[in-house]
Amino acid sequence: MLKTVSNFDRIGEENAFSVLARATQLAAGGMDVINLGIGQPDFATPEHIVEAAIKALKDGHHGYTPATGTLECREAVCRRVHTMTGEEISPENVMIMPGGKVTMYAAIIMFGEPGVEILYPDPGFPIYRSMIEYTGATPVPVPIREENGFGFSADETLALINENTRLLIINSPANPCGGVTPKEEIDKLVAGLEKWPNVAIMSDEIYDVMTYDGETHQSLLHYPEIRDRLIVLNGWSKTWAMTGWRMGWSIWPDGLYDKVRKLAVNAWSCVNAPSQIAGIAAIDGPQDAVETMMKAFDNRRKLVLEKMNAIDGVTCATPKGAFYAFPNISETGWKAKKLASALLEETGVATIGGPDFGILGEGYIRLSYANSEENIERAIERISNFLSK
Repeated sequence: MLKTVSNFDRIGEENAFSVLARATQLAAGGMDVINLGIGQPDFATPEHIVEAAIKALKDGHHGYTPATGTLECREAVCRRVHTMTGEEISPENVMIMPGGKVTMYAAIIMFGEPGVEILYPDPGFPIYRSMIEYTGATPVPVPIREENGFGFSADETLALINENTRLLIINSPANPCGGVTPKEEIDKLVAGLEKWPNVAIMSDEIYDVMTYDGETHQSLLHYPEIRDRLIVLNGWSKTWAMTGWRMGWSIWPDGLYDKVRKLAVNAWSCVNAPSQIAGIAAIDGPQDAVETMMKAFDNRRKLVLEKMNAIDGVTCATPKGAFYAFPNISETGWKAKKLASALLEETGVATIGGPDFGILGEGYIRLSYANSEENIERAIERISNFLSK
C-alpha cells in the first residue's frame, strides 16, 4: 500500500458537499428533495457578467495572466473596497484567487506548523480547522455562542491567545450561524491585540453585503494599527451568485504579499482571464441584481424564523447576516447529525448537522435560505411533521 505523509491523514472536509451528493443521488432516484444544505445562492449570475466573459473569450483572452491577477482586476477590487469601506488599498496588496478557500489555505499553511496555535471560530467554516490540522498546528476553537447573537466575544477570544498563537481567524457576517459581531466587540478585540504584535489576523469577509435589520459590516480594514498583519478574504461567489466561477480576492500586508505570490506560482499559476474580466464587470456594472437578491434573502430569513420557531422543541435565533439560520434543536431529543440525516433520508429535506461546523455545533442544524420561499415553506412543513411524530 502506498504511504502518504501524515499531513494528508489529518485533512477533513466540508460535509455540505457530501450532503449535496447524497441529495442529488436521492433526487435521481425519484425522491422530491428540497436542498437547504448547500451555501449557494439560487440566483443566476447577472447577465451582464456572463456576457462580459463570453466577449472576453471571443476577443481572444485565452492565455495566462499574472500570478497575482491582472492589474485591471486588482484595481477593480480596490474600487470595490473603497465603495464598501471607504478605505484606500493598493492593487499591489491585492491577490486574485481561484475562490475564497484558497486564501484560507494560503494563510493557514503560511503560519501553521507543529508547536504553534491557530485560533478559529467554532461553530465555523469547517475548512479552517481542517487546514490547521493539516499543517500540524494546534487548532484552538473560539466559541461562537447563541447568547452572544452568534458573534464572537472579544474578551473570550483574547483570553485564548498566548505566546504560541500565530494566527487568529475571524468571520463576520458568519457561516454557519448568521451572526454579525458588533463594532464594539471588534474595537475591543483590535485594542487587545496590541499586546500580541506577532499574531496575524485573517478576516473572512465573504458575506460583507449580506446584513439585515440595520446591521452593517465592520471590515477590519478600518483599523490601521493592524494593517501590517491583516489578511482579508473576500470574493465574488456570494455577492454576485458566482460560486462556480471560482473567483476570490484577498488583501495582504506588504510583508506577506510576495510569499503568497510565490505560492500562486507553485500551486495554481493564475486565475483564468475571462473570469477576471467578468469579475470587473460585476464590480463596475449595475448592482440591481445584488439588491434584488438581498431583498429575497431577507424575506426568506423572516419566513424561516416564523416557521421554525413555531415547531415544538425548536428555537431559532434571528440571523443578522449571510443566508443561514442555525436553529437550536436540543429540546427535540435528537442529536444534530442524526436528525439532519433522518430529515434527508426520510423527508427529502437536506440540512447540515451543527457538529459538521465544530465541536460546539451540537444541538443545532444549519438551514440555508438560498432557496425559494415556496420550497422553504414545504421543507419546514416536512421538518415539523417529522418532529411531531
